[in-house]
Formats: sequence, structure tokens, C-alpha cells
Amino acid sequence: MWWPIGPYGTMMLVILLSTIPLRDLLTRDEPEKRLRLSELPAEIRAKGYHWHISLYVVMYVYKFLIDQHNEPMKPRVGGYTHWVHELEGEFTLWAQEAFRHDLLTDVLSFHYLFVYLFIIWFSPMYFILVRDHVMADKAALNYLVIYLLAVPLYLFFNVEVTSSYIPGMDALLYHDSWYLEFVTNNDPMDNGVPSLHFGLPVGLLILNRLHCRDKGIDIREWRHREFDLFVIANCVVYLFSIQYLGIHWIVDAIPGIILAIVCALFVHDWQPRIRTRPENGWESLIPEKRQLTTAAVFALLCTAALAMVAVDGPGNDEDIPNMRLGPDDVNIDTIEVHSLWDAVGVEVSNVGEHSVHAIILHRSLVVEHVDRGTVDWESIVSSLPPAELQEMVINPGISWQTEVSTPSVFDTHLILVKPAFDGEYSEVRVTMHYVDDELIWSAMLLSIPAFLIAGLVLAQAIGSEDEVGEQAADEEA
Repeated sequence: MWWPIGPYGTMMLVILLSTIPLRDLLTRDEPEKRLRLSELPAEIRAKGYHWHISLYVVMYVYKFLIDQHNEPMKPRVGGYTHWVHELEGEFTLWAQEAFRHDLLTDVLSFHYLFVYLFIIWFSPMYFILVRDHVMADKAALNYLVIYLLAVPLYLFFNVEVTSSYIPGMDALLYHDSWYLEFVTNNDPMDNGVPSLHFGLPVGLLILNRLHCRDKGIDIREWRHREFDLFVIANCVVYLFSIQYLGIHWIVDAIPGIILAIVCALFVHDWQPRIRTRPENGWESLIPEKRQLTTAAVFALLCTAALAMVAVDGPGNDEDIPNMRLGPDDVNIDTIEVHSLWDAVGVEVSNVGEHSVHAIILHRSLVVEHVDRGTVDWESIVSSLPPAELQEMVINPGISWQTEVSTPSVFDTHLILVKPAFDGEYSEVRVTMHYVDDELIWSAMLLSIPAFLIAGLVLAQAIGSEDEVGEQAADEEA
């Protein structure tokens, strides 16, 4: 499918065009609560929504930094997909094969990208446009905080997507001519744990319930109940689509839920402090001494654990594959652009028992040959001029090492791997060495906010238990 503005542009255009109609649909019983677009600039000034805009800018920069760390760190931290596979098996392959249909693939692929971006944008905008500044704050913070919490797992606990590791499972979303360029620019395909596509909306649902509990409102009578049901419905779809499309393991949803709980507790507790900061001053955002001490100790212990366990740890075994292929599979990995001067070292090691074909091509030579999870290897190879064809056959126990230059930000290359036999499956370990491959210390620094947030929630929970104990003691006295 060809479309001039691509997947991201299309998604954002649809999101912008659907924001007001969906707001009107959800508030059809209370039109007086709606904010007219002409009133939006004044509302932003009156309710102090400038920091919401800044938050999204900060998130863009922070995510860029995380993405710059993800691939260069992998030679030092490895991956843990084999653990997840041993625990879960290949249930997601059954889900894909049992329900596979081209129309379902198209619908769920669009939903996977569209609704995630939509919830990130629409949640705070909806609450702003219906004059609920408290929930607008919480929805915006939910996006920031849950991503911060996920950073240590994304950087130090790499888990490949199911379609890269389960033989016979197709990458229905990733291997498609319309999505391939967008995906290879934005998704490292090894951030399986946690699933924020599931965790982020779950965090919003928990925030809704915490908010209603504080207000003494039954969630079924809440004025935003229909929006809540909209989010619930999309969570149900996500739980299936992330399995069906060859992206997430079922296990990935569990850390997503755990982070959603931590995120919601933190945001619910801190939103009032952030909202009243202009009146109370910056000192009001400094935690109490006991909370701060607990959070600092927790962050120190977690950071030390990363240094001692994750770096050069059990995920870094060179004999463990990060790619497994069935007889008809063609798997793709991305060589990112990190330097315009230094080449990327690429190592493809055959750690299985059967030979494989491997080839490295510029992405532009591959895009038109992928469709709905199928990569047409033969048409790719036959269309290449002799100068471009450098196909390698890698035998068991042998590694192919080469270098790829990226003199332009548009020089994204792809590694394609295909079995050279008709047996059970092949196993390959792909490792890339970037010029900035010593980013462990800065990655730890980028992980500290997650540990501090979790530590503050832990301190909050301990404090609540102490208060309950003191109240019980007073009642007995």
C-alpha cells in the first residue's frame, strides 16, 4: 500500500480529525461541559497547561536518548528471549495461525499503531476539552511516568519480538511494505518487556478508579465512564493483537500491568503537589525525609544490581540465539545509523545445527518485497545487480563478520537471514558493534528516575501501613 504521508502521518491526521467528533460523542449528554476550540488558548493559560506541552517535548527527547542507547548496549547486556520462550512456549503461534486473515491483519495493524498514539494524545486532550484539569494532569503524567519506569527493562532486559524467535511465526505488522520503514525507524524489535501498548491504558484505567474513589464516586456513575469503557475495549483488543501480529509474548503484559500500578499510585499521589506548585513553591515537590531516604536507597540498590547482574551477565552468552527461523522464514534485523563517519561492525553467528543464508541490503531494496508478514527472498535476490549481491552461507559454528557504512541519516540497512535447509529450525545470533558501544554508565543514569519513582511508591506504601498500624493501636488504647 502506498500513501504519500506514510503510517505516522496517516495516524496523526486521523487522530487530529477524530479528536473533536469523539469528544462530542462521549459528551453528548453534557454539551455544556465542552470547551470550544476558540477558548482553548485562554484555557491553556488559565489552567497552566503549558507544562503538559513541555512534558511531551521532554518525552520526545528522552525517548530519542533511550533509542540511541538500546542497540549499542546489546553486546554488553545481551538478551533474555530464551528465558521467556522457556517459560511460555509457542502459544502465540497458535493464536496467529488459528485466526489469520488478511482483513484481520490490516485492521489490527492499524489499531496497534493508531490507538496507542491516540491514547497518548487523546487522553489529556479529552479531559482538557471537557474542562477536567485534574484528570488532564494525570493522563499526561501517566504517559511520562510509565515510560520512565520501563527504561531499565528496555535497556537491560532485551526480549525479542515473538516473530523473531518462534519458528514459523510471521511478523504481520513489521514485515509489510507500508509499515516496514516506519517500524525500522522507531522500533528496535527487542523491547518486548514490558508491553506499554497494554500497560499505558491499564495505568489510565487504574488512575480513573483511584480518582473516583477519592471523590466518593462510583465508577459507573462517573461523567467520564464512556471514555473509561472505550479504553477498556481497546485493552481487550490489544491483549489479542499483540499476540496475533507477532510482536509480544503473553508474559510481556504482566510487567506492563505491574508498572501501570506503580505509575498510577505515583501519579495519583503527586498530581496535587504538581498542580499547587505555583502557590506552594518548588519546595513542595521535595519528598519528606523518610520517603526521600527510602527512594534513594532503593535506587542505589537497583542501580548496583544492574551493574553486577545485567552487564556482562547471563543474557550475554554468545551461544544463545536471538533469532530462530523455521524452514520458510525470513527474519529481518535493523542496522541503525549512529555515526556518519564510523562503520558499524556486524557479526552473524550460526549457533544452531543447520546452515543459513544471510544478506545485508539497503532498506530501499527490501521494502517493496514484503507484505503482511511475508518476505519474498527470491524476488529480492533476483532483482539485485551483481555488485549489490553479497549473499553469504553461514555453516553451523561459523560467524560472518563485516562492516556497514552509514554516511547519511537515510542509510538504514537491513540484515536478512533465511534457512538453507528444510528441517526443523535454525538458530542465529546477530550482534552489532557501534562506535558508541560503551554507554553502560549513561544508561544507568537514565534508569535512575525509574528507581526513584518506584522507591517513592514503596515509601508511600510503607507509610500507609504505618498509619494503619498507628490507628489500630490508638483504637485499642
